Amino acid sequence: MAALRLALAQYDFPVGAVAANTAKVQELMAEARAGHAALAVFPELTISGYPPEDLLLRPSFLAACQESMQQLAAQTNGLAAIVGFPHSQGEVFNAAAFLRGGEIAQVTHKQILPNYGVFDDKRYFRPGRTSAIAVLDGVRVAYLICEDIWQAEPAAAAAKAGAELIVVINASPWDAAKQTTREEVLSARAQETGCAVVYLNLVGGQDEVVYDGGSLLVNGDGSIAARAPAFVDALLWADFDPSDRTLRARDWPSVPDRSHEATLYAALVRGVRDYIDKNGFRGVLLGLSGGIDSALTLALAVDALGPERVTAVMMPMRYTSQLSLDGAREQAERLGVEYHVLGIEPAYDAFITTLTPLFQGKPADTTEENLQSRTRGVMLMALSNKHGRLLLATGNKSEMAVGYATLYGDMCGAYAPLKDVYKTEVYRLSRWRNQAQALQTGKPDDWTIPPAVIERPPSAELRDNQTDQDSLPPYDELDAILARFIEDEQSQAEIIAAGYDENTVHRVVRLVLVNEFKRRQSAPGPRVTTRAFGRERRYPITSGWK
Repeated sequence: MAALRLALAQYDFPVGAVAANTAKVQELMAEARAGHAALAVFPELTISGYPPEDLLLRPSFLAACQESMQQLAAQTNGLAAIVGFPHSQGEVFNAAAFLRGGEIAQVTHKQILPNYGVFDDKRYFRPGRTSAIAVLDGVRVAYLICEDIWQAEPAAAAAKAGAELIVVINASPWDAAKQTTREEVLSARAQETGCAVVYLNLVGGQDEVVYDGGSLLVNGDGSIAARAPAFVDALLWADFDPSDRTLRARDWPSVPDRSHEATLYAALVRGVRDYIDKNGFRGVLLGLSGGIDSALTLALAVDALGPERVTAVMMPMRYTSQLSLDGAREQAERLGVEYHVLGIEPAYDAFITTLTPLFQGKPADTTEENLQSRTRGVMLMALSNKHGRLLLATGNKSEMAVGYATLYGDMCGAYAPLKDVYKTEVYRLSRWRNQAQALQTGKPDDWTIPPAVIERPPSAELRDNQTDQDSLPPYDELDAILARFIEDEQSQAEIIAAGYDENTVHRVVRLVLVNEFKRRQSAPGPRVTTRAFGRERRYPITSGWK
């Protein structure tokens, strides 16, 4: 029997863009047909985008998705296709349609509905009951949807019904541990069933979630036949040999660096680009302080959008060091972005003068420090409004976890690229970006982020000789405690038993718990860990649990 050729659409299908998504499917189907594919495969909820959330409560939206499926079915002569869509039958199902011969030949419904982490499927969908199989050129092809492959039963039912190949369409968000887990699960399903597995995943940023693609081919013996690159849009060609249930990739794109830092950086770049472009902004604006967080944010913005769409503003105060001034200017000039220096002293003094009658008798404290940050926030928001450029917040996960950030000050911004990136990871990413720059240009001393900014002690520069460690434990220690408490959900007793100082643990955990109110008011940012603040980690603001 001849090999079955598949065309796998590892592409972005934005949420709500029903007409554009339909047109993209039509374009890719034509390309698949021209390449003599027997089957074109598209991601989970291709037509609506994932996750469509409460758009699924609108009958007009569901009707538009159904109409698009009819349009696509009419264009399948000579080509079969599997396309994800929301299927409304009184109740709504997360569905995949098998299109062939000018019609919707079959529809299957997602059986396992995830309701953890960022997933909220049970709010919108009813579960399916059976695994569907289509016969294509003599090959029995089962098709499942995302979570269905993470549990053994749907794949086992497909194999019992005679499947030789299982095609899984996905909208599986990226985090640092995801790809290893995927491969383990898919390998286990293949070994349990004897079926080869095609795993196709969505690409793109959607609000706080980033989808990486990272599609996989798994042979019937559980071995990995091919790995698609992360964050690359591509039509992936594959051949399935039913005689030995093996898969072969045909000229898949490759990336030179698959390291953790390279993939994480690509995730952040994709998150920034898609958030800005999908929401129709001309460009971005950020405060460039001369510190490492804003320096990395600037590099990400330029890599995502190009220098012509990025504006950086340095806003010095009497406490701003010459190192900060020099580092910000050097980086802005090297990256070629629009750059301005606006001193905040006059505006800050005006605030202090106005407030002095009500401040009398009270010593200076963090109020005055926070007022500096809020003065900068007011100015940045005014520039954002006037020039139509979205303001990027530059804070990191370590700061957001313990509340080391000023509401309506440095927390101002509509998108926060580093929101889910710990400070220690900020350093690693910055060093990696410089290494990548030097490798690209062949100049060992070339850089994107000023080395002096990376090596300096971190400081908010809100008073003389201030460093972050005046207020926080060293970041290596802080981030280790935070990861155990946030990602691993360990108790304080467990963290202390692991060897961390008792008083430090109690202090850090208290800061995390009492600053939930700040995080509720923070900008969205790309989820890149297994436990991000926002839709994934939702703790009560008011709570007696300590």
